[in-house]
Parts: sequence; structure tokens; C-alpha cells
Amino acid sequence: MTDVDGQDDDGAGRCGVRWPLFGLTACFGLAVLGGCATDTPTTGALPSIYIPLASNTAHLDTEAARDMISSYRRNHGAGPLTVDPELQKLAETEVAAMAAADRPSRAQTVKAAVTSLGYKDVNANLSAGYHTLAEAFSGWRESPPHNATMLDPAAGKMGIATAYAPGSKYKVYWALLTAK
Repeated sequence: MTDVDGQDDDGAGRCGVRWPLFGLTACFGLAVLGGCATDTPTTGALPSIYIPLASNTAHLDTEAARDMISSYRRNHGAGPLTVDPELQKLAETEVAAMAAADRPSRAQTVKAAVTSLGYKDVNANLSAGYHTLAEAFSGWRESPPHNATMLDPAAGKMGIATAYAPGSKYKVYWALLTAK
């Protein structure tokens, strides 16, 4: 028999512990720990801002997004945002187009299109690759132009959407539209 230091002996290691007993104990321990693992992710206990959106069944919690961005704005002296149904539809349409094209759109083009529909002081955060709302928010907060969109004091309305593109290197596309 070979003990833990690779030497042949009668089955007893340096401590007098027999290797088969050690192996049985180790296997039992791994079995117990393996019982803790699961193939199915459990998201029931996760706040919605941390739920991965890189799947066909995932949906962005727009109220949580509104609340998170409004709280951030409040901490910086700006008023809260409300989800505008038309801006929401426009964000959903834009993010679907980005996912289909497999690239983010140009913010200036989207802002001009939304302005032409009668909205004032339009801003847009268009991005890809963030898998959770928390990641997108953090990324936008760290980017001066994206941060300015979230903190624009003139904004009072918003629409926010994601689209999942399984064949894309980005997987998740984002559109945040704000307006007066």
C-alpha cells in the first residue's frame, strides 16, 4: 500500500493513521460538501439588481432600476425619475435593434430620434456587456458621460431596457433614455 508521502509500507502513515481510513474520511467529506452544490442557480434571495440578465428568461426590474438611479440622483441633489411608458417602449425598441446588429448604437443618433418625437433634454446611455443591473449602474457611474446622463438635473422621465443576444460576445445590451 502507498501512504500519503508516496512510500510503500503496511498501510500505516507517519501518524499511525491507516490510509484507507483517511481516504474513506476524505471521500465522506467531499460527498457532504458536494451535497451543498447545486446545478440550478438560486436567485430567490438575491436582490433583483444582482440577478444575471444573460438568459432568454431574465427580465430587467425597471422599478428597481428607477429606484436605484433616483436614489443616486437624490444623493447628488437631483430629483427622482419616473418611468415614462413611451420612453420605455423606445428603450426596448432601441435595445432590440442593438442586439440584432450585435453592437451598441450611437447615443447622438438615438438622442436626435427621441428629440424628434417631442421630448426635451434627451440623454441616452447605450452599452453592452453588463450582465446585471448593479454592473451596468456601476459602469455608468464610473464613466463621466454616462454618469452625466444619470445625474442630469433637467431629466424627470426615463425608460430602461435590456436585450439578450446569446450569440454575441456581449450577451446583454442596455439602453437608458432620460428626458425632461
